[in-house]
Amino acid sequence: MILRLLALMAAIFAIFASSTAPAQGLRSAAPDAGIVAPVRAAPSVQPAVDYIVAVVNSEPITSNEVRLATQRLEQQLAQQGRNAPDHQQVTRQVLERLINEKVQLQWARESGIRVDDAAIDQAEQNIARQNQIELAELRRHLAQDGVTLSQFRAQLQDQILLTRVREREVEARVRVSDLEVDEYLRQQQNNNDPAAQEINLAQILVAVPDAASPEQLATLHAKAERALARARAGEDFAALVREFSDVSDSATRANGGQLGLRTADRYPPLFLAAIDKLAVGELSALVRSGAGFHILKVLEKGNAGLPALTVTQSRARHILLRVSPQLSEALARARLSEFKQRVLAGQADFAALARDHSQDGSAAQGGDLGWANPGMFVPEFEAAMNALAPGQISDPLVSRFGVHLIQLMERRNTTMSAQEQRESVRALLREKKLDESYVIWAQDLRGRAYVEMREPPQ
Repeated sequence: MILRLLALMAAIFAIFASSTAPAQGLRSAAPDAGIVAPVRAAPSVQPAVDYIVAVVNSEPITSNEVRLATQRLEQQLAQQGRNAPDHQQVTRQVLERLINEKVQLQWARESGIRVDDAAIDQAEQNIARQNQIELAELRRHLAQDGVTLSQFRAQLQDQILLTRVREREVEARVRVSDLEVDEYLRQQQNNNDPAAQEINLAQILVAVPDAASPEQLATLHAKAERALARARAGEDFAALVREFSDVSDSATRANGGQLGLRTADRYPPLFLAAIDKLAVGELSALVRSGAGFHILKVLEKGNAGLPALTVTQSRARHILLRVSPQLSEALARARLSEFKQRVLAGQADFAALARDHSQDGSAAQGGDLGWANPGMFVPEFEAAMNALAPGQISDPLVSRFGVHLIQLMERRNTTMSAQEQRESVRALLREKKLDESYVIWAQDLRGRAYVEMREPPQ
């Protein structure tokens, strides 16, 4: 089945997690409430009797709702290869989650939070894009799984409402002080546990057969020495991997020999000894193992609890049109689509259009947002920006600030400054606090709700 629960929910929360900061400010991660989105419909056989199991501020939750949600959760766990707890325990957890959702949805509606059709349209489109299928195909898969379009859109609407109310109610409670950042950095820098050290290596492996003759061994050693000499001369390491490496994993070869970011205790001690004194970008001497001769290149090296020292930055510019009684979302989309066509046709300059029309503080700079680290924009903005190649222009997209048109100008890999590392730590601590604050807020909201549990009919 193409729709995977985790991908679906990641798409929903990435699209609609919002922030009270301006578009160019640090984003706020939405606390994950563990809400299960519709992925597969329940079997067509329905129980003979559907009854009310709980009443939440006069709104009922039925046994069928609990049964369907329980089946979806158990399917999710099975897809992840995880063993589900006892069925009755899962059912109790699902009922409690449905009660919490109901309470929060009621709060959202009472607070005047609304979700229009355009936001739901965008959610559908982004979910289709995340699954690399067309919107029509997404809807066909939903139908095949027994989920009607109206059901799917209604549940998307609820997910968006839940995300928006969480961020509106929780966001203002979270602050991270300089003292907290200092203490976190001190703890992490003093942490020498191998499980806390993260390393990403790329390797060239010249394999040596188990029963290699001295002549074969000498030939393979010479081959490895040639590869190492060319790598030290500055040749592209990924190209050398394709030419010399005997790694059987095609994905690793295609990825430039990268072994992936992992904790130090997951690497062979032989590798750790060879790269112990190396900085990022440096090459090891030849490493001899039972598999053959290895050439190791350090791609990343750091503490798992600290932000990466090297990041990929993006420089983009945008045009923001804010939705108002005078400018509907549909009209803003149409206007930005027209701007995009004019720029692509060479009839207008993006920066000039931004200066003349954008309602963001960046308008005076032609919409230029400057160099940005990952996570500095609201998720829906960043997802659209990350999908662009330099020079490309996005389609109009909606965030809580309005409707944006984005042009990616440049990308670069850069070493973060000490201040940037501190801000990354601040963001990390803030996300943790958001999760904790969300739990407190949700419990308080639940405690103030009227919830009546009902027994099954006899």
